Amino acid sequence: MLTDLDLPAALATPDGAVTLRRADVGDLDALMRLLADDAVSASRGDLADAADAPAYRAGLVDTLGDPSNDLLVVVGADEEVVAMMQLTRIPGLARRGATRVLIEAVRVSSARRSSGIGSAMMRWSTQVAAPALGAALVQLTSDEARTDAHRFYERLGFVGSHRGFKFRVGESALR
Repeated sequence: MLTDLDLPAALATPDGAVTLRRADVGDLDALMRLLADDAVSASRGDLADAADAPAYRAGLVDTLGDPSNDLLVVVGADEEVVAMMQLTRIPGLARRGATRVLIEAVRVSSARRSSGIGSAMMRWSTQVAAPALGAALVQLTSDEARTDAHRFYERLGFVGSHRGFKFRVGESALR
């Protein structure tokens, strides 16, 4: 848990204020639904199947228990979880010892997309969280299939500067 973050925080959107707060185990079902609500995640097996809840719970507990990580949710006035993101603080040597904040698993409920929630989350991440965590750089990765998300991030000022690679452990061997 990134204790330097002052949470909960109010985020302004065109539809009114929402609240950004730390996720907890009680949010598990809502988090699973947000992942399943995303076509790319669903194609990878995130289907909000109750049989998968123990695996998701273990991942959530591990994330929240790691001092370099936080999983944040956005809730409306009714306390319904409508968005999520994971932040990771990464100290490093490159860029003269710069610390980075990595943003991952950004999801906004399909019913609330284009409402300003994603923009508010990114503004908070870059203007509040990154400075509080001593970061010189905020970075994120996005699946190549997410062309709408790429346009969104670029519109906010993120630059597509690198190409990412993944290796699925256990499915093949290095050549």
